[in-house]
Amino acid sequence: MSELSAQVRAALDAAVAAIGGSPREGQIEMAEAVANALTDRHHLMVQAGTGTGKSLAYIVPALVHGRKVLVATATLALQRQLVERDLPAVVPALEKVLGREISYGIYKGVGNYICQQKMNSEDADPDGEVLLEVSSLGKDAKRLHAWAKTPGVSGDRDDAPDVDRRVWAANSLSGRECVGADMCSYGTTCFAALAKSRAQGADIVVTNHTLLAIEIVDSHPILPERDAVILDEAHEFMDRTTQAVTEELTATRVIRAAAMARKHMPGKLSEAFTKAADNFHDAMADYGQDVRDNPARQGRLEEIPSSLEAPIRKVREAAAAIVQLINADEEIIDSDAIAERARVKGAVSEVNTTAGKILRPGVAQVLWYEPTFSTLHLAPLSVSAVLRANLLTKTPVIATSATLTVGTGFDAMAKSIGFVVGSEVDSEASDSEAGDIDPSNVQMLDVGSPFDFANQGVLYLPKHLPEPGRDGPSKEVLTELGELIDAAGGRTLALFSSWRGVEAADAHLREVLAELPIKIITQKRGDAVGPLVERFASDETSILLGTMSLWQGVDVPGQSCILVAIDRIPFPRPDEPVMSARAAEADASGGSGFMQISLPRAALLLAQGTGRLIRSVDDRGVVAILDSRIVTKRYGSVLLNSMPPLWRTSDTAIVKDSLRRLSKKMAD
Repeated sequence: MSELSAQVRAALDAAVAAIGGSPREGQIEMAEAVANALTDRHHLMVQAGTGTGKSLAYIVPALVHGRKVLVATATLALQRQLVERDLPAVVPALEKVLGREISYGIYKGVGNYICQQKMNSEDADPDGEVLLEVSSLGKDAKRLHAWAKTPGVSGDRDDAPDVDRRVWAANSLSGRECVGADMCSYGTTCFAALAKSRAQGADIVVTNHTLLAIEIVDSHPILPERDAVILDEAHEFMDRTTQAVTEELTATRVIRAAAMARKHMPGKLSEAFTKAADNFHDAMADYGQDVRDNPARQGRLEEIPSSLEAPIRKVREAAAAIVQLINADEEIIDSDAIAERARVKGAVSEVNTTAGKILRPGVAQVLWYEPTFSTLHLAPLSVSAVLRANLLTKTPVIATSATLTVGTGFDAMAKSIGFVVGSEVDSEASDSEAGDIDPSNVQMLDVGSPFDFANQGVLYLPKHLPEPGRDGPSKEVLTELGELIDAAGGRTLALFSSWRGVEAADAHLREVLAELPIKIITQKRGDAVGPLVERFASDETSILLGTMSLWQGVDVPGQSCILVAIDRIPFPRPDEPVMSARAAEADASGGSGFMQISLPRAALLLAQGTGRLIRSVDDRGVVAILDSRIVTKRYGSVLLNSMPPLWRTSDTAIVKDSLRRLSKKMAD
């Protein structure tokens, strides 16, 4: 054993002991692989199944190395777990072993912190005027202001009192609207600036995928410098990056920017901007009605609709004129006035930039209109090239998740993140400059899981159900679901690929389960996931019905969840603009959009959904996939090989009997 391995083992033993755990082979194997990647400065992809303890497996070797590491996660839940639970629990023990102090911090975007300048401004901007118009929000605003003025508070939205989102908007701003601590009269007490300062010198900084993605795509440093990047929940990184760089244009955003300009810079230019904003609002409303009346018009737009082009052009011209005027006005010296002008400039510049891009979409971009929130979106077709150039050539990247393989290989996920694999290696090897890290120098490792899936769980694959149609779950699927829930005595997480499925299941189950003591918790559009999961976990015989946001990150070990039911294979919808455009591009280049884009996406989500069942060594239960295509179609083997290795059966009687016995055991 090398000296480094011995140090990592000793530190890992101390960390595991500090949390009352026991050594796990997969965790040790992963920790040593991370240590080697940091030493040799190569990339690493690690699939670490649930229960491995992967956070310690990357934290410990990073600290042994003395490297400054940036940990980027997809979910708020994991960020909080790292900063509030994992790190505080193990750092004292690691400080003893390593003989030095260890620091860590969390950093989020500016919009996650209260802006004291905006909160204390005597002149309310349009966000603040909403609070004056809706009197019920006043109580929320007072609570938030009182908290923000309490000594020692973080100003962080996640620590703040729970208030209406409009109240938060009135007391926060985007990065583009922030004047910066140096120019602001509240700069010395700025919550965002203090958080960034604390994170700047920390050994480990925890942030989110979105902030890292924005920095990478804009090539503008907004996060602390680091020696390595760890992507936890890495299966989501490409999607989060795509979302972070997707431009959005709404009438609400344009009208807000125009109102800010009119308030702080009254005159002909502001009046012209207001008129352009109103015309754009009307054009978007008319176009939205056309789309709702004609569903065939939904999905990707090959070009800007003719009815929207002129209104968008007028908005861009008016916004550009305001920005030019602000840039020419250098007479303001009062710091509060400078900050307010920066907010106006930021809001108007954002509209100007987005409108300009939408007017000239590139061939490698996807344009679409989303009718629910009346929004024009512009997204890149692929983000792997920019991730490769601005991330993978700069620092070693350790990408980890419980689900990184599709079928039995890492290639699909590796390519999406930007790694160069397979036949791409020779053609891309010359792209890296001297001194850069080679994006093809990536090691791939699957350390398995400490759980005995084949003995702990059953994968039920009913062959007798009809294939899914477009109209939501069939009567046969709903009947099967009701009978399975009855056998399990509730205790079910039911996952659906559409809201239509959730609503159909809710209506059916309320009828067939009416006589049983089973509470039905149904996710509604806009519901926060956390409170739903808490209600489900606290009532052991309840069932939770929900859509895509519940397929990942839900952690309910124990008696509350012995059945996970999935209504259908979660293939991307044909009208999903970015995924369908990527599939079409794969087809056009001689490949298969289904095999290269749609199937890997479905496999990943199915693996995540299936992973909701076994969350601890004591968990037992059934995953039921109520879509016969998984056993009747050739591609089913790819999906099955992407999931935890549960014991498989198509025998309904065996499954229902297992659930009844398990339910009875838990009720006794």
